[in-house]
Amino acid sequence: MSMFGLDGAEITGLVRILCPDPDRGTVRELFARASWTGIAEPGDRAAGELVAALGPDGALAALVEAWPVARIADAASAAGSDLAAADIESALARWSPRLKSGVALVALRQAVRFAVQLLVPGDPSWPTGVDDLGSHAPIALWLRGNGSALAAADHSIALVGARAATGYGEHITMEASAGLVDRGFAIISGAAYGIDGMAHRAALASSGQTVAILAGGVDRFYPSGHDALLARIVEAGAVISELPCGSPPTKWRFLQRNRLIAAASQATIVLEAGWRSGSLNTAGHAASLGRPIGSVPGPVTSAASAGCHRLIRDYLATLVTSAAEMAELVPGAEVQELPASAESRHGSSSLRVRLSDALSLRAPRSVDDLAARSGLSVAEVQAELGSMQMDGEAAERERGWIARHP
Repeated sequence: MSMFGLDGAEITGLVRILCPDPDRGTVRELFARASWTGIAEPGDRAAGELVAALGPDGALAALVEAWPVARIADAASAAGSDLAAADIESALARWSPRLKSGVALVALRQAVRFAVQLLVPGDPSWPTGVDDLGSHAPIALWLRGNGSALAAADHSIALVGARAATGYGEHITMEASAGLVDRGFAIISGAAYGIDGMAHRAALASSGQTVAILAGGVDRFYPSGHDALLARIVEAGAVISELPCGSPPTKWRFLQRNRLIAAASQATIVLEAGWRSGSLNTAGHAASLGRPIGSVPGPVTSAASAGCHRLIRDYLATLVTSAAEMAELVPGAEVQELPASAESRHGSSSLRVRLSDALSLRAPRSVDDLAARSGLSVAEVQAELGSMQMDGEAAERERGWIARHP
């Protein structure tokens, strides 16, 4: 750790908290990987190739010790890399301004404060699909939540779409997410407003696994309006990023985040998207990786579905209209048969009638308030709200629940 002139004992202690398994690498290697997540932008090919050639600590030493370009190029070439001198020179110009002593240490302290884990390739929880990105793959990942949920990404489908979702798009997403969970799939998305948020909520309501991939540090939830949702995902699923704690999301990072969503899952479904929606970028990454792409059609008069129709017409995405058809896109997946109770959650009951009367179409109401208004127990209200949400009859907002027309 002397390369940064930092307290080696403190760094060792922090790294061992973030990575308690000694088989995951030496402290020096793990610290180097953590440092690289803040030095290079996500998807930086030069960083990926240099780390692969010299090892994370060797590559960091070359940078900190200001090796000449020729020396770095020779060392990389000797390790089998074809990284050109011009690429290295350009990369050094990008990385050098971020070589500030102590920045990596602050990120480690913040990670420990928020109970974040540092994941590296080869970890049991590492989403192996991202390795298909080659030199553009993440050098390390920061996990907030449950490693078991992230491991479930090996049998997952990404559900993405417009932030400005319509009622149609949200309903289709809710049905798709719940149906895929029933079939044993984990749901991956980006925690944005609209389609992403509904995909996560429906997965949670169905007691399924869901993973949110962020474009900034996992210590600063974004969007802020999804603080409560992301907190629930941390409890029951996983929130990950390839950026260290404290990193703000940027437009570029959102686009690069999309490649992780596509790579970590076995198929990508675009449920609702405008002509220039960012979710088309995710679909593009999926196509470049050879992952199946599904697209849900919408009304031909709806601009919110123009991007979905574009994928079907111009990019040969498979038209899908149900969770069953989406599940079929995953090569070799053993699709679980649905229990009869899962095929239809519709139907009226005295509980639902009473809770429907207590809900408002405009004013969000808390679970406690709804229990008081309906005369039901809090547990009964929570259970019925989950069912009503999947049926499109209720929606969760930051301040509580509102009624929706099914």
